[in-house]
Amino acid sequence: MISSEQFIYQPGEHEAEKASNSYLMSLIALIAGLPFPIVNLFATLIFYFGNRKGTYFVRWHCTQALLSQLSVLPFNSFGFWWTISIIFSSETITNNYIAYIFTLIIFNVAEFIATIYTAISTRKGTHVAWWFYSDLTNLFCRP
Repeated sequence: MISSEQFIYQPGEHEAEKASNSYLMSLIALIAGLPFPIVNLFATLIFYFGNRKGTYFVRWHCTQALLSQLSVLPFNSFGFWWTISIIFSSETITNNYIAYIFTLIIFNVAEFIATIYTAISTRKGTHVAWWFYSDLTNLFCRP
């Protein structure tokens, strides 16, 4: 799922810190705006726009972090609004709801752990490429 490798060149301390911060931004936003899934996307998007003219290493990791948040948003939003509909309407909790929320929790915990691992590794200057997202990132981000 995640592959670590050395980047074409060794990024400087400042570059590694900014690249690592692109992943940490979504974690901080998760804590700040926990019930609202869109907060993570906005925080990552703002950080992306602030660094889109940075070095290739920083841009690449900002793009990968943004793409991962874009893919998580629909699933978390669906779970959020399904939960809201159960709380504020006569809808009941079904086995489908429990299965969806359980799967969503597992997916989010895996993404959370992968994000922490990536932030730490990227801070050390190691290039971390996520399965699926790295291929998309290579399409959007050119050297």
